[in-house]
Amino acid sequence: MPHRSTPSQESVSSAGSSTLDLSINTAPYPFLTMFARSSIVAVLKSAVVVGYLCIEDRDATFHFGNEKTDGTVVHLRVLSGKFWTRIFSSGDLGFSEAYMIGEVEIENLKSIMDLWLDNQSTVSSVSSLYSRLVAAFSGLRNAFFGQTRSRARLNVIASYDQSNELFKAFLSKEMMYSCALWSDDEGGVRGDLIKGPAPLDLENAQMRKIHHVLQTARVKPGDRLLEFGTGWGALAIEAAASYGCEVDTLTLSSEQKALAEERIRERGLVGRVRVHLMDYRDIPPEFEHAFDAFVSIEMLEHVGSKYYRKYFELVDFALKPATATVVVTSSTFPEGRYTGYQADDFMRRYMWPNSCLPSATVLIDAAYAASNGRFTLEGVENHAPHYPRTLRTWDRRLKANLSQETMARQYPALRDRATYGAFLRKWGYLFAYAGAGFAKGYITCHMLTFVRASDVTVACD
Repeated sequence: MPHRSTPSQESVSSAGSSTLDLSINTAPYPFLTMFARSSIVAVLKSAVVVGYLCIEDRDATFHFGNEKTDGTVVHLRVLSGKFWTRIFSSGDLGFSEAYMIGEVEIENLKSIMDLWLDNQSTVSSVSSLYSRLVAAFSGLRNAFFGQTRSRARLNVIASYDQSNELFKAFLSKEMMYSCALWSDDEGGVRGDLIKGPAPLDLENAQMRKIHHVLQTARVKPGDRLLEFGTGWGALAIEAAASYGCEVDTLTLSSEQKALAEERIRERGLVGRVRVHLMDYRDIPPEFEHAFDAFVSIEMLEHVGSKYYRKYFELVDFALKPATATVVVTSSTFPEGRYTGYQADDFMRRYMWPNSCLPSATVLIDAAYAASNGRFTLEGVENHAPHYPRTLRTWDRRLKANLSQETMARQYPALRDRATYGAFLRKWGYLFAYAGAGFAKGYITCHMLTFVRASDVTVACD
């Protein structure tokens, strides 16, 4: 049962009652902040039916749900009235911004993600009026407030994710920026929670993922492999070094290309792995029917629903007419939650601008239509249970390994303590936000395998 209390007065309340201290010593918030707070509190009163939420503000403490619940318990402490107006104007995106800027303290970041997902159905059902108010207020905010100091800081930290040194701090040694595959050797998907992390757990799990993808793609010595999304070259290098392939791989990042080519030289694979700074839509005519296999690891999230068919048309164009395999992995929405239009949220604003999660069915349909039936579905795997541990491991490594000095050498603005703090909280928010999404089934992670329609992948007579 929601109720409100104040830190300055003891109150006695029974179940279903509410208490309010009227003798508030602190200066009241401005009208706009109070309006935002009261609107949000009204939504939360009906929305939190699973778990318990306590919000401590400077003049009152608000309680939602059942404090004696067996579900998720969340404690927030508001440090600035901007917390309320930010959420009122931008919803969950505003909450992420308030956290990054330091306008709210959270005892356990993962817990607020779990609480939100546990109550998602009720949040949606009671928030239609709130959504209309948000839309109106958002326009007013942009018109009247413009580029505030906090907004400027948020814009800064949104653009500092191109550094190889940043990713070296938390990725495994081969630098795979995608879901690892955990086995009993590492204690499974919860091994880090049960027995604690081990130094090379992530390296082993990521190498298992690479080999699983390449084996599923049926590559063999002498095959030509095409990859969309180089990353830092880990899969391409392994395909050439361990499977004897010749690889062409595409990236849009000059920094990734430079480091991938450095690693290719170190492994003596120059000429066998070629990194192209190229959009996938610009593959050259000589790629037509030149490749035995195609792989793409978590790049489809950046293609956009408008271009899924074009994407698979080009894969069909590049692969040989027979005995060819396609393996793609992507974070996905369950079919019931997928839409081609996906509104701005934390991920699309601060991590991957303009990204769009597909669903498995949408990709399967696009592959079939784009190839005029020349691709047929061979296999579907859901790797979502493996992602939370991957994200937890990245979070631990980032906190242990990244230094402000290292980042400030490339981005001088990060010498400012507040800006660097916001930058770190952004990454912590990502790991918790995505981890809860995968753990609760809000998002999934599929690996899809296609073969040519006439291919027989297993001898059976």
